[in-house]
Amino acid sequence: MEKITILEGRQSQVYEKNNTPAEFDITCETTSLSGSVSQRACVFCGSRVVLYPVADALHIVHGPIGCAAYTWDIRGAVSSGPELHRLSFSTDLKEMDVIYGGEKKLHKSLTELIEQYQPKAAFIYSTCIIGIIGDDIDAVCKKVSQEQGIPVLPVHSEGFKGTKKDGYKAACDALMKLVGTGPTEGIGKYSINILGEFNLAGEAWIIKSYYEQMGIQVVSTMTGDGRVDDIRRSHGASLNIVQCSGSMVKLAKMMEEKYGIPYLRVSYFGIEDMSKALYDVARHFSDNQAIMEAAKELVSREVSELYPQLQKYRSALAGKKAAIYVGGAFKAFSLIKALASVDMKVVLAGSQTGNKDDYEGLKEMCDEGTVIVDDSNPVELSKFVLEKEADLLIGGVKERPIAYKLGIGFCDHNHERKIPLAGFEGMLNFIREVYNSVMSPVWKFAPRKGGVS
Repeated sequence: MEKITILEGRQSQVYEKNNTPAEFDITCETTSLSGSVSQRACVFCGSRVVLYPVADALHIVHGPIGCAAYTWDIRGAVSSGPELHRLSFSTDLKEMDVIYGGEKKLHKSLTELIEQYQPKAAFIYSTCIIGIIGDDIDAVCKKVSQEQGIPVLPVHSEGFKGTKKDGYKAACDALMKLVGTGPTEGIGKYSINILGEFNLAGEAWIIKSYYEQMGIQVVSTMTGDGRVDDIRRSHGASLNIVQCSGSMVKLAKMMEEKYGIPYLRVSYFGIEDMSKALYDVARHFSDNQAIMEAAKELVSREVSELYPQLQKYRSALAGKKAAIYVGGAFKAFSLIKALASVDMKVVLAGSQTGNKDDYEGLKEMCDEGTVIVDDSNPVELSKFVLEKEADLLIGGVKERPIAYKLGIGFCDHNHERKIPLAGFEGMLNFIREVYNSVMSPVWKFAPRKGGVS
């Protein structure tokens, strides 16, 4: 096989851990190299994945129809009530709209949709073409808000102006305009907001249940199964818990600066991190010892039920190799620990949006020989999977074809999935899915490649 090489200009974003005591220095938080076919999404998509689960808000994409089609129903975010978020609206700009401007069309679309669906708020997403033609969506949003009496929030997410991470920031800016505009009556001292949890397959309900069993009041989840009124009163909570740090740390910092609400970074994936997420909150409310006692009882009960079931899979999975490529590096930490619980080895750990601290943490967690990569592409991922002889690739929908073409198992740990992987029950679902994929008899019909020459 012809040797697969890394593109010139990409070498500084790839690191292989070895015994050499050289200083660890990986390039990250940069725009993608032209021609590398990055697995990242655009700024607009980043904002959509964060705001999409707000279920009682109107979401309208100001731009060509393709942008709305690309991001329709892109999260497996479920709602316990309204499902307005699952309808994808677009101003569907055509050539003449681009020439003469789309502000009138946006105003007309907003007015008709608000009158028909009676949403609690409306998010207006600005796409690439809007950034080029210069439509003043702020002015349109302000006018419609005054006319209709609901918050109409511009989301400045022109796809060309940065990375997916910039889309997260645009979403946080929009959410912050809602925070602090509602009443805080009924919010107690032991209360939290759950940030960066998007209720994929009902995961927010699992996490919320854990905290409520501990005696903690959950004021809002942002944005899984989200409600506009809950977001508006979220400034009354005592603590913010941030799960997806890449998407929501900015909002947590803004709320800390404006309202004095501290925040904790947590993960809900795997036994160790899920337990720590509960204990960290209990320690924050240390003046109420009953919360810590409830946390200990909950963890003890859940782990005692879960651990024996995991042992059924350990003997089969021990020694198998996994490659991880996910959106945020913080998730990779949890996945490494989760795989270690069944004695699987991680040979590749990468992310789309990691920072220096994230990759330094991955370096400390990973074994010798593990490849650490930022903003990878299909060719690189194929190269590392073959060279490291991985048995499994964990990623999202864009990584699935890579795994199957190379004849290895795949586990979807991105936002399209329909099975909850968070919490203690999610850990069992995850390991079961890993087992079913890696140990499937189908792979005997697709002999593994022997690496690259």
